[in-house]
Amino acid sequence: MSSVDSMGFADSRGLSRPSERSDFIRSLVRQEIADGTFAKRVQTRFPPEPNGYLHIGHAKSICLNFDLAAEFGGICNLRLDDTNPETERAHFAAAIEEDIAWLGYESHSGTLYASDYFGQLYEWAEQLINAGLAYVDDQDAATISKNRGSFSEPGISSPFRDRSVAENLTLFRQMAAGDFAAGERVLRARIDMAHENMLMRDPVLYRIRHYDHHRTGTKWCVYPTYDWAHGQSDAIEGVTNSICTLEFDAHRPLYDWFLDHLDLPGDRPRQTEFARLNITHTVLSKRLLMQLVDEGHVEGWDDPRMPTLRGLRRRGFPPSAIKDFCRHVGVARVDGTVEVELLESFVRRELNRTSLRRMAVLNPLPLLIENYPSGQVEMREAVNNPEDPFAGTRQVPFDGELFIERDDFMLEPPSKFYRLAPGREVRLRSGYFVTCTGVDTAADGTIARVRCSYDPDTGSGQAPDGRRPKATLHWVSAKHAIDGQVVLYERLFADSHPGADGADPMDSFNPASVQHLENAKFEAAMADIAPGQVVQFERLGYFAHDPITTNFFHRTVGLRDEWARIQKRRG
Repeated sequence: MSSVDSMGFADSRGLSRPSERSDFIRSLVRQEIADGTFAKRVQTRFPPEPNGYLHIGHAKSICLNFDLAAEFGGICNLRLDDTNPETERAHFAAAIEEDIAWLGYESHSGTLYASDYFGQLYEWAEQLINAGLAYVDDQDAATISKNRGSFSEPGISSPFRDRSVAENLTLFRQMAAGDFAAGERVLRARIDMAHENMLMRDPVLYRIRHYDHHRTGTKWCVYPTYDWAHGQSDAIEGVTNSICTLEFDAHRPLYDWFLDHLDLPGDRPRQTEFARLNITHTVLSKRLLMQLVDEGHVEGWDDPRMPTLRGLRRRGFPPSAIKDFCRHVGVARVDGTVEVELLESFVRRELNRTSLRRMAVLNPLPLLIENYPSGQVEMREAVNNPEDPFAGTRQVPFDGELFIERDDFMLEPPSKFYRLAPGREVRLRSGYFVTCTGVDTAADGTIARVRCSYDPDTGSGQAPDGRRPKATLHWVSAKHAIDGQVVLYERLFADSHPGADGADPMDSFNPASVQHLENAKFEAAMADIAPGQVVQFERLGYFAHDPITTNFFHRTVGLRDEWARIQKRRG
C-alpha cells in the first residue's frame, strides 16, 4: 500500500488507492462503477498531437489519465492525434513516446494513432452524407468563419447546404481522390446555423491537405478535423472516460452529437473537462514555446529553461517529483495558477533525499595555507548524503592550495558578513579551521589570492577549546580539481503572469535568464558522476550533469525553499 503524506500526495513507492484520493472526476468514476456503467470498466487515453514536444501541462493530463486507470483497475492508452500532416512529424511522435516512458508510464496497447481509423472515419462521414447530415461546401475558410455569425447573431447558411445526397457523395469522393486543391472544398456537418454554441454551426469535418503523412504517406488527401476524429476514435478504442481540459467544454455538445448520429460499436464514451495547469513565470502555449525556439530566444525545445519535459529532464527535474507535483495540484473545475516555487519544492524535496553531495567552486579564488606541510596531501572523509544512511562516505584530497568561492571572501566586510575576511577564522567543510592572514592583489587591484593559516587540531571539525566559527565554507583542492562549466538559470519570464491583461507575453521575456560560468572547479569525485545525474553542490544547490557534454552542469534548483517562504508570508 502506498503512503500519502501530509500534503496529500502519494510517495514514490506508488499510487494511493482510489479510496484515498478524491476529486470530482474520481467521484464520477466511482459513481459509474457503482451504477454498473460501462460494465464497471474504466478506460482512458492521452491523445496529444505530434506537432511539438510535451510540456509540464501535458504531464498533468498524463498523470491524471494513467493514474485514474491504474487506481480503478482499468487501462490507459497513448493515442496520437495525427490528423494534420502539414505540421506533424515522426520525430515529434517518437519524442512523445520517450517522454511518457521517462515519466514512468506505459500505454496498455502500445502507441495508437488516429490515422489507424482514417478508413472507418471516412465510412462514417459517408453515413452522415447519406443521412442528410453532412454536405460539401465550396466556400473558403475565411467565408465559412465570417458566416458563422456571432454570439448575438445567427450564422448564414452556405449556398451549398442543400446539395443532394448524390452530389455530396460524388464531390466528397472526388475530394478524397485528389481532384481538388487544398481549401477548394470541405465537408461540413449539417446541424444548425443558429445554434447558441457556435461550434455547432455546421462544423468542418474534412479538409483537403496535399501533404505526405508521416504514417500513411500519400494514401489520403482529405483529413478529419480534431472534433470529428476525437470522439469516434474514443468509441473505436472502447474509451469510457474522455478527459479533456476546460477549453474543450464547448466542444462537448459536438462530441455528443456525432456519437448520437452514428452506429458505434460498444459503449459510448463520456467527455469530462478539468482545469489545465498554469504556472507562474511560465508560458505553456505551444505557439509561444515554438516562438521562443524559432526566434532563437532559447537553445531549443530541450533548453533547461523551457517547461517542456525535455527541458526539465535536461535541467535535472526527477520524473517522480513532476508526478508528485501534478498529483498534489490535483483536479479542479476552474482554471487557476500555481507558483513555480511549488514545483521547485517538489524537485528539491526529492533531490535532497536522493542526490549525492559534492563540492564545487563556481567562481574560484585561490587560497594558500601557508603553514600546511609542503607537498603533503591527506584524504578527508566527507558524507555523500546525510539524508541517506546507506549513501556512505567518500575521500576528498586536501592540501595547502585550495579554491574557495570568490563571494566567500571580503577585504572589508559589512557587519553581517560572517565568511572569510582578514583576521577572521572559518571552518572548511570536512577540513580544518583556517584564519586569513593576508591577501595578494592583482595589478588591477582585485584579490588574486587569499593567504591563511590552519589549526591542525581542528581536523575533527571541532576545536579543543570549543571555539566555533560562524561560517563553514566549501572548497576544492587546486592540485586535484577537475575543470568544468556550470550554467545558472533565472526565470524565463520576469512577470509572474506573462501576457496578463492582454499584454504580449514576450514583453516579459528575461534575456538575463541564463549565466554561463566557464571556470568552475570540481572535487575529484565528480569524475564518477554519470551523464544526467543530479548532485548537490554543497552550499550552492542541485546541479545536473549534461547528458552530452562532460563536466558541464545545469543548476536544477537552489537550496533555499522559496515555497516555504511564500507559505509563511501568507500566514
